[in-house]
Amino acid sequence: MKSFLLHLRKLDWLMIIVVLALVALGLRSLYSISLAKGDFLNFRKQLIFLAIGVFLMIALSFFDWRSLYANPYLILILYLISLLALAGLIFFAPEIRGVKSWYRIGKISLDPIEFTKIVLIILLAKYFSMRHIEMYRIQHILLSGFYVLLPVILIFFQPNMGSILVLISLWIGILFVSGIKIRHFLILCCCGFLLFLLGWNTLLRDYQKARIIDFIFPQQEPLGVSWTQTQAKIAIGAGGLFGQGLGKGSQTQYGFLPEPHTDFIFASLAEETGLVGVGLILILFSILIWRILKIAMDSKTNFCRLLSLGFAIHFVSQIFINIGMNLGILPIIGIPLPLVSYGGSGLIASFISLGILEGLKVRQ
Repeated sequence: MKSFLLHLRKLDWLMIIVVLALVALGLRSLYSISLAKGDFLNFRKQLIFLAIGVFLMIALSFFDWRSLYANPYLILILYLISLLALAGLIFFAPEIRGVKSWYRIGKISLDPIEFTKIVLIILLAKYFSMRHIEMYRIQHILLSGFYVLLPVILIFFQPNMGSILVLISLWIGILFVSGIKIRHFLILCCCGFLLFLLGWNTLLRDYQKARIIDFIFPQQEPLGVSWTQTQAKIAIGAGGLFGQGLGKGSQTQYGFLPEPHTDFIFASLAEETGLVGVGLILILFSILIWRILKIAMDSKTNFCRLLSLGFAIHFVSQIFINIGMNLGILPIIGIPLPLVSYGGSGLIASFISLGILEGLKVRQ
């Protein structure tokens, strides 16, 4: 019992409080949306997901994640399980709005992509921590890219371009902090641009092209694809300084704002809590990233450092993309706001990530 209490004392409680505050803001928005619909099912389910997530975070903090460095076979097994889960979506997942991204289990949807991201972070941290002094060799960049390419291909067939962008951002970010040469980085950028041009003509679907074109030239079709971002910007602007109040946001309550509980929950919160609420969200996310970076800086091994930085990159990329979508500075690609948006898989995966980080912090 004494060792259990000592372990709890060593946890980063500031990070935990910040995380719970972000989830509370999300629950507040879900409650408001539920008022408009008269249906509180999503709100109740999110509370259950929160309880599961907190339990997993505390439980996983007891595991010594440094031992993964000496168990490459375990990492490869997790990676293969992730690939099988992604491949299974193509055959067994129901098609929802043209996308096969979730396994349906009763009233619960399970998204294996969220857990694949965690496995990839662990795998890349292991790979680059063993080769950080050999980053000048192009084969290490190519092989690490192959590990990312396999899940990207499987996700492409769903299709889910948002998750593909997150995985690529994660790979490039870990490459960068691992010490990639600028010359190699520029070559990667050129190759990525050429692949984008090739994919534009051969891989992207018409609606995906429409989103990109409409993002660049929104005036061409103001009532088409750009309608969603227009409504999001109206909601954000309508919030003013203190917001319109709980259950009083017109864009959210009257259904003008699509997906206010997932992709556009930031706009929904901005409408009802105003600049004060938006500022609070940004401050809380900044503190969260700072605490993760502190764990990375205090780490005694390259593996733990890269593992922590990988999770920081993951959170930053999703936060940036989601808020960018809401503000209209990025195309709509279906990325939720971590810890705030509704979704069991995303919330539980975030708490698993935080449990791993807490486990690293306790053993510093």
